[in-house]
Amino acid sequence: MSKKSFKTLDDLFAGADVSGKRVLMRADLNVPLNDGVVGDATRIERIVPTIRELTGKGAIVVLLSHFGRPKGERNPAFSLKPVAKAVADETGLDVAFADDCIGDAASSVIASAKPGSIVLLENTRFHKGETKNDAAFADALAALGDIYVNDAFSSAHRAHASTEALAHRLPAYAGRAMEAELTALEGALAKPEKPVVAIVGGAKISTKLDLLGNLVERVDYLVIGGGMANTFLAAQGIDVKASLCEHDLGDTARDILAKAKAAGCEVLLPRDVVVAREFKAMAPCKTVPANAVPDGHMILDVGSDTIADLAARFEAAKTVVWNGPLGAFEIAPFDNGTNAAARHVAMLTKMGQLNSVAGGGDTVAALNNAGAADDFSYVSTAGGAFLEWLEGKTLPGVAALGTTAKAA
Repeated sequence: MSKKSFKTLDDLFAGADVSGKRVLMRADLNVPLNDGVVGDATRIERIVPTIRELTGKGAIVVLLSHFGRPKGERNPAFSLKPVAKAVADETGLDVAFADDCIGDAASSVIASAKPGSIVLLENTRFHKGETKNDAAFADALAALGDIYVNDAFSSAHRAHASTEALAHRLPAYAGRAMEAELTALEGALAKPEKPVVAIVGGAKISTKLDLLGNLVERVDYLVIGGGMANTFLAAQGIDVKASLCEHDLGDTARDILAKAKAAGCEVLLPRDVVVAREFKAMAPCKTVPANAVPDGHMILDVGSDTIADLAARFEAAKTVVWNGPLGAFEIAPFDNGTNAAARHVAMLTKMGQLNSVAGGGDTVAALNNAGAADDFSYVSTAGGAFLEWLEGKTLPGVAALGTTAKAA
C-alpha cells in the first residue's frame, strides 16, 4: 500500500473548494462516558486536526459515529448527545446536535449550519441498516452530504453503512488520523526497515492464531510473552506448573514454531521467569529459569535475563511492532518486564534508532503504565482493526477508500 493508493485531504483540497460543502465525516466517538462526561477523550483528540482543516476552509463538518451496541433500536443510554460538549471543548467550536442521523431531523440541523461549523448526528446504530450495510440506509446518509471523509480507522474492520457503503456514494477521502494510521502500519509491517522485532503478548494463543501465523512470515524475530508464552514452553516439554496455559494447544504451538523456522523467523521465549504462589499485588515472588518453575508456583512475568536479551534485540533492530504485555502488568511487581522493555523501545525510538508501532487495548494500557507511549513512533487506539491489519486481513472501511487494506 502506498500513500497515494487512497485519497487524502490533500487531494480533496487540491481538487475542490470545500467552502459551504457538507462533509460527512466518519469518526469513532465510541468513548467512555461517566455520568454524561467523557472519561477519555483520546479518540476525539485524534480527529481534531481533520475537523480543524475542514472547518478552516469553510466546510460544514457533519460527524457520523456509532456508540455502544444499541442493536438497531433507539436507546437514550446510547445517545451521542453528551459527546457533543467534549467535541466542542476539544475543537473550540460550537457543535450542533441532531436527534437522528438520517431524515428531516438530521437535514434540518445541517441546513441551518453555517460554513466552518460542526454538526454531530445521533448514533448510527440506532438504525438496523447501519450494521447490515443496508443500501437504503446508506442512501439516506449520503443524501445529507457532498463529500465523505473517513477518519475512523478503529471502525474500518466493519463493513457497515457509514464505514463502507457511504464511501461508494460520495467522493471519498481519508482524514488525517486515518492517513497517519495507515502510514504507520505500512512502515511497520508492509514495507518495514529490517530487522523487524514483533512482540506478541497476552493470555491466550487461541485468540491470536491468525496474528502469529501472519507475523512469522513477515518479521525477523517474534517475541512471545504473557500467558501465551507458557503454552509454547509447555509445548516444548517444559512443566509450567500452576501457570496459565492452554495445554490442548500444544500441537498448534509446535506448528507455529515450525512455520517460523521455515520462514527464517526466530521465536524468542522467556529464558527466565518471575513466579509466585498467588496473583496479587506485591505477592512474594522470585526469578527462576523458565524450565525450573517450583511446584505450586505460576509464571507472572519475564525475568532479568530475558529483559536483557530483549534489550539487545531492540538495539539491533530497526522496526518494532508491539501487541500485548509480557507479563501480568496490571499489578506490581509483575509489570517490571513489560515496563523495562517498553521504556527501552521508547528510548531507542526517541534517539531515532527505531520505528516503533504498537496497538491493542491491553497494549495501550501497558505502555501508558510504563510511561512509554508518548515516545513510541505510533500507538494505535484501534483495537480490533489494528489486530486484523496485523493478521493480514482486508479492512472494508479502508478498501472502500481505494486501497486493499492488507499489510502485504
